[in-house]
Amino acid sequence: MKDYEHVVIWLDYFNKNLKKSKGRRLGLDKCVFDPSLKELMDATKSAGFKITEYDDKVRFPKRPFVRSGYLVLPKGSPKTKILNKISEKLVSKRSKQSK
Repeated sequence: MKDYEHVVIWLDYFNKNLKKSKGRRLGLDKCVFDPSLKELMDATKSAGFKITEYDDKVRFPKRPFVRSGYLVLPKGSPKTKILNKISEKLVSKRSKQSK
C-alpha cells in the first residue's frame, strides 16, 4: 500500500556515474561519484530533515543487480526541493573532503 505521508530517497538519485535513464534524478553538477548511505544520511541530517527509516540491503528497481540503499523522510515539501537541499550538502561535504 502506498504511503503518502513519507518520501523515499534512493542513493542512486545522487550517483554521478549513472545516466538519468538508470535512476539519477539530478544534474551532474548536483551529484557525486559513488555516494555511500552514511554520506547521504549525514547530508540529510545537516539539511534539516529527520530520517524515519533506512535500509542498505535493498536494490534500486532500475539496477536490480547492484545493492543500493534508501532513506525514508516525512513529507514536508516537494521531492525535488528535498533532493536539491540534500544534494547541496552532499556536494559541499564531498568537496571539503577532497581539499
